[in-house]
Amino acid sequence: MNLPPSYRQFLLYSDGWGVEEYSLWPVAEVGWLRDVDPSTVEAWSSRDDVPDDLYFVYGEEQNHHAIRREYLPDTLSVGLWDGDLLLNPHVMTPDGEWEAWLLAAWMPGAKRHRSFWGLMKDLCTP
Repeated sequence: MNLPPSYRQFLLYSDGWGVEEYSLWPVAEVGWLRDVDPSTVEAWSSRDDVPDDLYFVYGEEQNHHAIRREYLPDTLSVGLWDGDLLLNPHVMTPDGEWEAWLLAAWMPGAKRHRSFWGLMKDLCTP
């Protein structure tokens, strides 16, 4: 399985970045959420059926509660940003980008983007 292009580009530039709760992990710390933080997977383990017309809404109209919890164990944990930064290989664009999540209890739910780059632009743009 290939990593998404925008995340690979980031790794070519830097092997990790940030401090404490605002960080992208070095490659050695990246891992599947089910392995690196099983308690988070367990905390979000209840399943809700989320129809495509609700799930595939991005941007301001997105419902942060509309996440597919069954995807969570298979997400790649790549960092923290006042919540978990996750890449979801279950939802992939034609050019190989994986859906990217900021999963945070303070929302509660996830803010989802079509790519790692889209998520980082949203988080880093004032």
